[in-house]
Amino acid sequence: MNLHVPGKFLFLSVVFTFLLLNAVTAAGAEKTFLVGFAQDTLANDWRLAQVMDVARELEKDPSISFVYTDGLGRTAKQISDIENLLARGIDLLITSPRDQQAFIPVLKKVAQKGIPIVLLTRKIQGDYFTTFIHPDDRLIASQAAVFIAEKLQGKGKILVLQGVPTATTAIARTEGFVAEIAHYDGLEIVAVKTANYLRNDAIRAIEEAIAEGITFDALYAQSDSMAIGARMALEKAGIAPETIVIVGIDYINQARQAIREGEQNGSFIYPTCGKEGARYALKILQGEKVPRELVVPSLLITRDNVDAIEPIF
Repeated sequence: MNLHVPGKFLFLSVVFTFLLLNAVTAAGAEKTFLVGFAQDTLANDWRLAQVMDVARELEKDPSISFVYTDGLGRTAKQISDIENLLARGIDLLITSPRDQQAFIPVLKKVAQKGIPIVLLTRKIQGDYFTTFIHPDDRLIASQAAVFIAEKLQGKGKILVLQGVPTATTAIARTEGFVAEIAHYDGLEIVAVKTANYLRNDAIRAIEEAIAEGITFDALYAQSDSMAIGARMALEKAGIAPETIVIVGIDYINQARQAIREGEQNGSFIYPTCGKEGARYALKILQGEKVPRELVVPSLLITRDNVDAIEPIF
């Protein structure tokens, strides 16, 4: 059977095919980038908020596909998540390393493949990252120590609730605090209890301290989540939180309420840096240069300004 196609229709068919191919080519030319966020844990409200801040900012750009993982608070799992994201073909990695040393090999591998790395709030030992965005943890810790010293009038015992001890945030928040407290002869750090930035771990740490007969006049909690757990444990033990000078970090809604009610004396705003991280990620993917480091400002919140400053979430 012979099929005869008139010349006019053949020409139109060729033109249509040409336009269709061009449209497909143009659509294909619109690059879609895959951004992966390997988070330490989503069980921590602040860490979850950090991921969501990144997601909300990236979703404004239709050229971005975003995926995130939950390391479940385990170093090996978070490293494995990065390996899996690498296998999925990510164009950029965002992460907040749980361990400053253990992550060096995997981030080196990512960097050697030419994939940009955005570190949020936590750093690693080494240069395997594109940009590091964070508040100044050491400065916050020093200011927290000064604030507590003033509240105690230079005399008293202090209990420290430490975050994840292998993370650079907890290391800086501990070292900065200890260094500043050393300037006051009348102040003593009676214990440093690890609570991993988690409420339940803080409850156990305070219960443990009380069982050991440790007494303290002030509590320096390296996150407000831990401060919440500490207050719960104190109340359970029959100790009124308002009798202890309590300072936290993050400034979440529960901290604001506690400061208003006199159950917490202060908190330092600690932005998630998610918006900044997402914006820098977009600049990097668009070929723009970004600073090697961005320090995001913090602020001490007390009864004096608690009504004027909104919590981070």
